[in-house]
Amino acid sequence: MGLAVVYFLICLAATTVGGISGVGGGVIIKPVLDAVSGMGTAAVSFLSGCTVLAMTITSMIRSRGGSVKVEKRRGTLLAVGAAVGGILGKELFELVRASGGAAVDVSQQSMMILLTAGVFVYTLKKDGIRTRSVGNAAACVLIGLVLGLLSAFLGIGGGPINLAVLSFFFSMDSKTAALNSLYVILFSQAASFMNSVVRNTVPGFDWFVLIAMCVGGVLGGILGRSISARLTNKGVDRLFLGLMAVITLISCYNLVMCFV
Repeated sequence: MGLAVVYFLICLAATTVGGISGVGGGVIIKPVLDAVSGMGTAAVSFLSGCTVLAMTITSMIRSRGGSVKVEKRRGTLLAVGAAVGGILGKELFELVRASGGAAVDVSQQSMMILLTAGVFVYTLKKDGIRTRSVGNAAACVLIGLVLGLLSAFLGIGGGPINLAVLSFFFSMDSKTAALNSLYVILFSQAASFMNSVVRNTVPGFDWFVLIAMCVGGVLGGILGRSISARLTNKGVDRLFLGLMAVITLISCYNLVMCFV
C-alpha cells in the first residue's frame, strides 16, 4: 500500500509536468522507477507506458475547445507512423531482452542519456536554428514511425524527442508542439500496449500498483492541461530544459548502477 502511494505521487508529478511540456511523463517515470522501484525493466516499461496512455487520453479530451490545436493532417500522419513504430519498438525491446544479461538496461539508459542531452542542447540553441516545414505525407509517416519506435523501445512515451523533432521539421512553437507530441504519444503507446496484449508479452506486476499509477496519470493529465493554458511558450521551454537536465542525471546514475 505504501509503495503504491509513492508510485501514485511519482506518476502524478511526472504526468503533470509531462502534460504541460508535452513529454508525456514516461521520460520521468521510467528512469525514476528504474532507480527506486526494484522492479524489472519489462515491468517498469509496461507500467510506465500504461500510465502515459491514461494521461494522453485525458489530455486529448481536456484539450478540446482550447486555443492550441492538433494539426489534423500532419499530426494524424505522424500518429499513424507512430502506431506502426510503437509495434516495431516493442518487438525490438523483446528481441534485446531475449539476449539476456543487462543488455536492455544498458541500451535504454545509454540512449536516454544521448537523446535527452541532445534535445537539451537543441532547445538551448533552437532560436538560432533554421527550421523546416515538412508537408510530404510519406515523410510525415516515416518521422512518426521513428518517434514511435524510440518511444516504445525506451518505454518513455517519447516526449522530449517528439518536441525537438516537431520544432525542427514542422516549425511548431512550444505549446503547439507539446499538444501534437501528446497526440503522437497516444497512438504509439496504444499500439505498444495492444501488441503486448496480443503477443502475450505482458510482464508480471501488482495490479494495485498499475491502478495507482494510472490514476496518477489521469489526474496529472488534467492538472497539466490546466496549468499549460496559463503558461507562455517561454515558460514551457524553461520547464522543459530543467526537466531534461534532471532526466539526464538520473539516467547517468541508472547506467552506472547497471555495472555495479
